[in-house]
Amino acid sequence: MQKNSILFITLSAFIVFIWYFFFAPPPEQSYQQTAQSQNTAAVSESRGNKFESADLNESDIDNIHDVKEEHINIETEQYKAVLTNKGAGVLSWSIKEKNGQCVDLVFPESAPVMANFPSLTYKIVSKSDEKIVFEYISKEGWKITKTYNLSDLYMHNLNISIERKGKTPFPQIELKWGPGLGTDSKELKENVSLTRALVYTAVKPKKLKDNFEPASLCKWAAVDNRYFLAAFIPENSTDFDKILLSRLDKKHPCSVILKAVEAKDVNKKDYSVNFYLGPKNYKYLKTYDLGLEKTVDFGFFGFLGKIVFSVLAFFYKLTHNYGWAIIMLTTIIQILVLPLTLKSFKSSAAMKRVQPVIKDIQTKYKDNPQRLKAEMLNIYQSQKVNPLGGCLPMLLQLPIFWAFFTMLRNAYELRNEGWILWVKDLSAADQFMQFGSFNLNLLPLIMGIGMFFQQRMTTVTSDPTQRKIMYIMPVIFTFMFWSFPSGLVLYWLTNSLISMIEQYFIIKKDVLIIKHI
Repeated sequence: MQKNSILFITLSAFIVFIWYFFFAPPPEQSYQQTAQSQNTAAVSESRGNKFESADLNESDIDNIHDVKEEHINIETEQYKAVLTNKGAGVLSWSIKEKNGQCVDLVFPESAPVMANFPSLTYKIVSKSDEKIVFEYISKEGWKITKTYNLSDLYMHNLNISIERKGKTPFPQIELKWGPGLGTDSKELKENVSLTRALVYTAVKPKKLKDNFEPASLCKWAAVDNRYFLAAFIPENSTDFDKILLSRLDKKHPCSVILKAVEAKDVNKKDYSVNFYLGPKNYKYLKTYDLGLEKTVDFGFFGFLGKIVFSVLAFFYKLTHNYGWAIIMLTTIIQILVLPLTLKSFKSSAAMKRVQPVIKDIQTKYKDNPQRLKAEMLNIYQSQKVNPLGGCLPMLLQLPIFWAFFTMLRNAYELRNEGWILWVKDLSAADQFMQFGSFNLNLLPLIMGIGMFFQQRMTTVTSDPTQRKIMYIMPVIFTFMFWSFPSGLVLYWLTNSLISMIEQYFIIKKDVLIIKHI
């Protein structure tokens, strides 16, 4: 392998390393302390809301001790939920996955979410698996009714109705999710860095970075992480004033708050919000035609990632196994880029042919850099060898490979999908065997060994330093891929094996390649 090929491998490793560093797990924190800090911040965002329970006098409200706290359990084929009459909010919302595992999207320290005045205890008017009605009446002269209309799937509706007598001021209505969004145990380390507060504006979702966004300009607001989404979709965006971001700092999870427009000159006001709580399944989200599918991160080369995802889904229909679908898709990609690969191998073969001459020139003119440069240029021109010929074709493949890499990293469809034998979940490390707290992941080891032999097959340099660099790259890649999802490792392993097969036949027919140069 020539220096330019080494450059490509090094560049690839550098990009992967930067990507992994960007998503590196933050230092462990006390989540409870985080949640409490953010709840305090959220209250400060609500300043001026004189109907917060802390600001109410006992003489102004019903005796909240007359109503005891109750929990309402709802279960369908897709989720399990626990609601409370404290604030008429959500204590727990667990998504049922294919392997029987349940993932709670509500952190205990954040509960209840979607509550209005969580210190107030509502009366439960009615409850069923499809509809739950909460009601609170104050002696001050206003009433709030919250109606949850629940479906069997992931999209639901919340209607908040407020009424008053005379000129009694209305309470300020807000909907909050967070801080944070729950996930499973294997994703917790990266969850804080991957959790985002999003708003969907005119064209696409964007991160909510400022303190607020005008709600009238947004179709929905959401909190998401790698695999799950909690989104508020107002039926009438003009009923809401601001979308607030509550976050202590970048090391802490965020909350999103939907603040309603203050009702004036009316005695009754309804706010209706659809809300989605579920997985970021791209095709399923697309059926809603709300742009929710755009929360799925396909990376910098997103347009290519979507194409690759569509083809992967097609192969899955044929094989009913995402592992074999990944292998088939990787093979197709290798066939498509074969002309570039052949050009790279031809350049490598040409460099191998002139390597002895280059070495002699380097020895002969080592004390005369200008003459050395001129002689080497003369060799390249006379032999029609392009030093960059082996590197540039591979660089052109990077967008395709990177799109595939990112898609596999973020595709919910691969969760809990196995391949063969010990590979039970393509979205997690394969964990062939465990020794105490150490997990032996076999696929990265096989991948590293394959990369080692691949580089030995294509070595064209006699420089000991360059040889060491080439041999250390498989070690670096093995280390980086060690905890990556096995679907990604399977892709890279398949890619390396196919490249080895191509190189084997090309090296065996070296004469045929050279005569075309």
